[in-house]
Amino acid sequence: MDQIKLTKGDQAPDFELPNFAGETVRLSALRGKKVIVYFYPAASTPGCTKEACDFEEHLSELTTAGFEVVGISPDKISKIAKFHSEQSLHFDLLSDEELGIHKAYGAYGMKKLYGREYEGGLRSTFVMDEKGVLTHALYNVKATGHVEMLKKLLGL
Repeated sequence: MDQIKLTKGDQAPDFELPNFAGETVRLSALRGKKVIVYFYPAASTPGCTKEACDFEEHLSELTTAGFEVVGISPDKISKIAKFHSEQSLHFDLLSDEELGIHKAYGAYGMKKLYGREYEGGLRSTFVMDEKGVLTHALYNVKATGHVEMLKKLLGL
């Protein structure tokens, strides 16, 4: 099966997913804003916690530069609600339990851990302009140092 890979200049696939509070979030409703959408494998794991806290730590700088931050994982709403609360996050975390949005963005596929191959969520980040066009499509990013690297890419 060929995996979808989005690139700069592609229109970001629209989505409609529940957030940590069970409210529906639509990407199309964010038109007019620059948006950072990051996919993370699992809430409350060490890498995903580090990444979420890094986004939180730099959130005011990102929002001042006009960016909205949204995280997406395959976790159930109850798990991301707990994670959102425990980490005192001030940006949306969305649930994509059926993986449709992960697959539309190419953020789901084969992974390797300790020599074992399996399918799962791929840590990926997408930046789009006010019209929903991708300015960056970053696959297989590292949890640690990711936000700093992203800020450099964005000139912040």
